[in-house]
Amino acid sequence: MNITGIISAIVIGAIIGALGRLLLPGRQPIGVILTVLVGIAAAIVGTAIAQSVGVSTTNGIDWIELVFQIGLAVLGVAIVAALRGRGRKRHIQR
Repeated sequence: MNITGIISAIVIGAIIGALGRLLLPGRQPIGVILTVLVGIAAAIVGTAIAQSVGVSTTNGIDWIELVFQIGLAVLGVAIVAALRGRGRKRHIQR
C-alpha cells in the first residue's frame, strides 16, 4: 500500500467513524484516534461483507456498501464506548 492509500484509508475511516458516532445516541467516552481506528476497521470489514453478499463495485458511490460500513461503525463505536465506560467506572470506584 502506498502513501496515498494510507492517507485515503485514514480520511475515509475518520468520516465513517464520525458518522457512526453521530448516529449513536448519547455521549461516547472515546477519543478521535479511537473513532478513526473504528472507522477504518468498519470501512474495511464493511467492504468485505458487501462484496461477499454480491454488491458490485461501481465508479460512483456504493450506497449499499456505505450502509454496511456505517452500520459497523455504529456497532464498533458502541462496543468501544461500552468497554471504555466500564473501565472508567472501575477506576472511579477504587
